[in-house]
Amino acid sequence: MSLLIVIVLLALLFDFLNGFHDAANSIATVVSTKVLTPVVAVAWAALFNSISFLVFGFHVAATVGKGVVDAHQINLTAVACGLIGAIIVDIITWLWGLPTSSSHALVGGIVGAALAKGGLAAIISSGIYKILIFIVVSPVLGMILALLISSLVEVIARKGHPYKLDKVFRKLQFVSSAAFSLGHGGSDAQKTMGIIWLALLVSGNLPANAPMPFWVVIICQVAMGLGTLFGGWRIVKTMGQKITKLKPFEGFCAEVAGSLTLYTTIFFGIPVSTTHTITGAIIGVGARKRFSAVRWGVTRRIVWAWLLTIPISALIAAACYGIATLF
Repeated sequence: MSLLIVIVLLALLFDFLNGFHDAANSIATVVSTKVLTPVVAVAWAALFNSISFLVFGFHVAATVGKGVVDAHQINLTAVACGLIGAIIVDIITWLWGLPTSSSHALVGGIVGAALAKGGLAAIISSGIYKILIFIVVSPVLGMILALLISSLVEVIARKGHPYKLDKVFRKLQFVSSAAFSLGHGGSDAQKTMGIIWLALLVSGNLPANAPMPFWVVIICQVAMGLGTLFGGWRIVKTMGQKITKLKPFEGFCAEVAGSLTLYTTIFFGIPVSTTHTITGAIIGVGARKRFSAVRWGVTRRIVWAWLLTIPISALIAAACYGIATLF
């Protein structure tokens, strides 16, 4: 029971870091366009992160809790080591200002620890394939939607007065940033719910067919909201300024595209990266202006970090499990 409590605390720490690390997803565009001050923006994002469970079901939580590793093949030590691997990667990438995926760090950590404990028999390959495919699909879909939406909005608004249009899109960004924050909470907080759910199944505190306990939902949403409230300013700078310069209408288009992508994947229970999604959308609105408007050197560094997140967190978690078995 004591190890289960430690796992719940580690999961909440990860959820807090997730909100802290991924605050940039929700507020980078609205801060970089100066529609909201950073303090107001994080409070706005934290609110919608926290209430997302009222809108979405628990499809993503079910995928993470039951669709990635076999609960019968692992133990609580493996779950704890998976969380430790994810937390370490989140802290390192935050220090470097890289907008990597907390979700993929979590998946990589759990998979690495599960492999160390039970080998390939502990892995549910269909769930892993789905996640790996959407490492590519979610940012590309976000980019394409952002490119299409921004092009369409530009055509519709081409005869409008620039000053009046700027005022309109500044107001619309209140709505679009709230929509994306809602999707962020509905996607990312559910992954931590899934890990606590997995720990309860592994420990035998829940039968295999038991629904998600409501207390798990509440503590994960609160932890995510608090993390977002503290913000992750290093990554906000990368997302909002270093990839491409954003105007309010471009920020609005990127957030709408990101929200549509997230809502679709949440509906199908696919645990995608909100970071990848909004980064793809920001690249899409930048590429609409001209190809050179995107700072591809920064983008390449981000993509490398994306590709390495899962294997590095898996290696750290596996090493932690190896060390834990010595004691």
